Amino acid sequence: MIWTTANTFYSDGTNLARVSETSVSNHEDAPLPLTGERTVPGIPEENYWFRRHEVVYRALLERCTDRRVLEAGSGEGYGANMIADVATKVTGLDYDVSAVEHVRARYPRVEMLHGNLAELPLADNSVDVVVNFQVIEHLWDQGQFLRECFRVLAPGGELLISTPNRITFSPGRDTPLNPFHTRELNAAEMTELLEDAGFRVQLMTGVHHGSRLKELDAKHGGSFINAQIDRALAGEPWPEDLTRDVEGITVDDFSISEPDIDDSLDLVAIAVKETAVKESGE
Repeated sequence: MIWTTANTFYSDGTNLARVSETSVSNHEDAPLPLTGERTVPGIPEENYWFRRHEVVYRALLERCTDRRVLEAGSGEGYGANMIADVATKVTGLDYDVSAVEHVRARYPRVEMLHGNLAELPLADNSVDVVVNFQVIEHLWDQGQFLRECFRVLAPGGELLISTPNRITFSPGRDTPLNPFHTRELNAAEMTELLEDAGFRVQLMTGVHHGSRLKELDAKHGGSFINAQIDRALAGEPWPEDLTRDVEGITVDDFSISEPDIDDSLDLVAIAVKETAVKESGE
């Protein structure tokens, strides 16, 4: 995704400003306008970032099978709709009214709620899985949100969460590059937050470029990501070969693995709300 605010261009992986202005107008079926806070399907120049998100949904989808699922921060809704293929029930929650209305119209299998992630509008122990992909970095009180996730999960339930890896996303900086991010995390910081909220971290892994994307890194001057960012900042038409390469990316061009976690692009964690421990003697 690459983002923009006012007349200033930034970069991190959410929505190319100059691209979004033209792409949305040229795609009448574009799900939602690119705001810089979410990625959406159907826009060729956004495809790298969309696929980088989609691969996490695909990898963890089976953990939602036959379960009651809350997607906290559901954005455009494509992920919640994927989950609806396997889940018993899917509830989406977003603070953006336009996103809520869009999901209700486009993805009718998703029960869509409008609300604040710091105060989830669900009862205690009412869902089996909470999905939260590429959202926690936008929140001011991350600990409060995770405590709310813990509250609404039934014992034994799972929080599936992903976020940009601070080490590779905003390297060498004290503050995020993306103006929509409040705090980015590395793997150790994410683990600490989850454990402080009461979770046991079952898995901490990360998204990496696969072999084809590594080849595209080399082809485009050492960084396929920076090549996209540079074109967005220039505000000029993209070279045909760059557009073609971005549009051709699929989820299979990414890998998810535990080794080299600090070198990962995005962190992916599975955190569990343990069942109550029996008293000794019972």
